[in-house]
Amino acid sequence: MSTNRLLHSQSPYLLQHAHNPVDWFPWGPEALRKAELENKPIIVSIGYSACHWCHVMERESFEDEVTADLMNDHFVCIKIDREERPDIDNIYMDAVQNMGLQGGWPLNVFLMPNQKPFYGGTYFKNDQWKALLANISDAFAKHEDQLAESAEGFGHSLKRKETEKYGITAGNQELDPDELAEVIAKLTAQFDKEWGGMNRKPKFPMPAIWHFLLDYALLSKNRGLLDKVLFTLKKIGMGGIYDQLRGGFARYSVDGEWFAPHFEKMLYDNGQLLELYAKAWQVSKDPFFQEKVTETIAWLEAEMLQEEGGFHSAQDADSEGVEGKFYVWSYSDLKKIMPEEFPWLSKLYNLRPGGNWEEGVNILFQTRPYAEVAAEFGMTESEFLEKLNAVKSSLLEIRNKRIYPGKDDKILSGWNGLMSAGLIQAFYATGNENTLNLAIRNLEFIREKMMIDGVLYRSYKNGNAYTPGFLEDYSSIIRASLMAFEATGNSEWLGFSKQLTDFCMEQFYDESDGFFFFNNPKAEKLIANKKELFDNVIPASNSIMARNLHRLSLFTYEEKYGAIASKMLGGMKNLILKDPGFLCNWANLFLEMLLPTAEVAIVVKDAEAKAREFQHAYFPNLILAFSDSPTEIASILQGKTPDSEGNALIYVCFDHSCQKPVINLKEAVAQLPYLA
Repeated sequence: MSTNRLLHSQSPYLLQHAHNPVDWFPWGPEALRKAELENKPIIVSIGYSACHWCHVMERESFEDEVTADLMNDHFVCIKIDREERPDIDNIYMDAVQNMGLQGGWPLNVFLMPNQKPFYGGTYFKNDQWKALLANISDAFAKHEDQLAESAEGFGHSLKRKETEKYGITAGNQELDPDELAEVIAKLTAQFDKEWGGMNRKPKFPMPAIWHFLLDYALLSKNRGLLDKVLFTLKKIGMGGIYDQLRGGFARYSVDGEWFAPHFEKMLYDNGQLLELYAKAWQVSKDPFFQEKVTETIAWLEAEMLQEEGGFHSAQDADSEGVEGKFYVWSYSDLKKIMPEEFPWLSKLYNLRPGGNWEEGVNILFQTRPYAEVAAEFGMTESEFLEKLNAVKSSLLEIRNKRIYPGKDDKILSGWNGLMSAGLIQAFYATGNENTLNLAIRNLEFIREKMMIDGVLYRSYKNGNAYTPGFLEDYSSIIRASLMAFEATGNSEWLGFSKQLTDFCMEQFYDESDGFFFFNNPKAEKLIANKKELFDNVIPASNSIMARNLHRLSLFTYEEKYGAIASKMLGGMKNLILKDPGFLCNWANLFLEMLLPTAEVAIVVKDAEAKAREFQHAYFPNLILAFSDSPTEIASILQGKTPDSEGNALIYVCFDHSCQKPVINLKEAVAQLPYLA
């Protein structure tokens, strides 16, 4: 069996390609020097381990000897795991889209020996790929100067600043509640009234949208909007996109009904959705949301937790080379396994004799509420749920004997930060200390194993941290650390978040336009340094960072952080108003700065218990710090004293100026601001 240089990689995705006949190189000086010395064009092929079409192209093309010979003879071939190197993926995805081509993965880009791109695309069938290889090698041999000219143009385009491209100028601006109402109107006009979510196919959950709308609904006391948010979350949780037996959410559904997922489960989706469903449960007290929270945490512990406290990155869509095979059921098998329960089970999950999906199989897809199905079969809802949980347990036991989908078991710091934040919110909702312990142990693991000489690293596997972190990693860990401080009262987490923030300001911040680079320009020289401004399936690293700076300024009373956040928001404001769909985390910062954010401080006896009351209820747009004794650990807590009998007081402050201290949650909540 042939091997290539990917054999020495840590990435499961790169290791999948280590035995291809293609002479793959990892990204690095060796490959780039070879291209320059031999004057060969470069193929950069980017994917990730849970990517279905990446696996298809590997089977069809990269395992094919004839195709491999074409690639090896005429190109220097570089394989990249986009999850390890999102900075390079950002550059070349941008390039392909600038060429007027559709982006996606696998991403295959052709570069000149100087790394400048001249052509690209996504998945190619084998005959198309071989023809393209032949055409490009011929064009390079005969018209290298023309390709170089084309690449030079794309190179210039890549180096153009995002702030210039979108006409963004950082600076303070007035914030008007009517403008935010306009944003809400634009978003609600795009809702799918029948199935929830945004009215588009395929359907991605897009947690940032629903986090913002949930907060706005609560702060404006808009019950109609709140109901729309909860409706969407209910539909997602009932859909095939949710693993009805084990818990956890797939990346998206290929249809508009949340029915047929692209079955891979990504840590970043599940961290954000865990946080969102925990908030939905806190707000609505609907046990359906509790079920999704507890099941997803059970999946996380059973299938994604690494022994040192980190969380693995992803589970594949495919098992035994077939997408979704692990998750689907035949009608006859279920009828045989569960003959007594089958009539109601069939109704609950829309099972059909010929299958409700491809190849005659069934995806478990709920379209009716539990209470309705229970009533039809003469059961109370509690009786029904007891039977359902027993059935789920039995089916899960059977499913677990199947061949599991592949797993990407590397640990990514930023994605772990998203999951830690989700776990802390779930702790607030459930009060389950084990959930908080999972989050804190995870952050301790990152601090101890993925920080080297003051630098946060992106990836970890087999005892090694590698690849210095990106803004996505820093911003997510800073946010989770601030939440850990609020949850535990341990000032180490506030100090850690401040340490990471100061590093970002020194290494990533671009004073010329007031935003942060995605990659650290001082760590590695690339052909372009990009800034991530638009919220997508993961919020933009700049929007997370801006919200972190805002919160950190309130905890520490250091105005420099808030000043940068305010200017960043000012730069993005016109874009938020124009097209908010991919700017909802920015819109949430708009909401926080408009109101403003409440600073809640609780000190002395019973401080933690009173803090838990606050946290259990979920109030948007506040920060909270507590201490069981007078302390100077955070500026927000300094000078706060108990009452004359030594009992804890709750201080609700705005812009470092406090309202009259009160003794209970009800009085404190009365001091919180709402949109008029």
